[in-house]
Amino acid sequence: MNSYGAGAAGAEPAVEWSVVGSAIGPLLLAATPAGLVSVAFHARPDVRDAALAQLRTRLGAEPVEAPGSARLAEPIRRLAAYFAGERQDFGLELDWSLTAGFHREVLRELESGVPYGTVVGYGELAARVGRPEGAQAVGAAMGANPLPVVVPCHRVVESDGGLGGFGGGLETKRQLLALEGVLPQPLF
Repeated sequence: MNSYGAGAAGAEPAVEWSVVGSAIGPLLLAATPAGLVSVAFHARPDVRDAALAQLRTRLGAEPVEAPGSARLAEPIRRLAAYFAGERQDFGLELDWSLTAGFHREVLRELESGVPYGTVVGYGELAARVGRPEGAQAVGAAMGANPLPVVVPCHRVVESDGGLGGFGGGLETKRQLLALEGVLPQPLF
């Protein structure tokens, strides 16, 4: 566990967050001085409260709501451009402290090695990180991804062509894959 502490009086908060609208519903974004640390789908009050509790526990700091945060400005701009179809990669500084070990390896490979508009199977992603028998473990890593969309777990699918699971719900996964041209856009 990393500890960001509460910060000295007058210092910038260690964890800043804001809820922003998107084409797939409200997203909670949180950042530390190291970079974007969390993205949470469907940021209704109950989801928001659970995400903030996880950040508080895992990072050892009280998250501070900061809608005008300089730390969040670029992630917000780049996500808006992505949803508008104007950006295919994020190029953001990421804080990986909410993940470790095999999960971190898998997520880093996913972030750097599975570009916009492509998909990868759970087993193939496992093989890429040296664990060809680890397809189920890759599924667990996707389910625990603290940075969905930016670290594109929606691009991981079943080897038989099925969508597989998705923490944001299968309709959200379909929407993201349609945005990237992997699936056809809905007719209505």
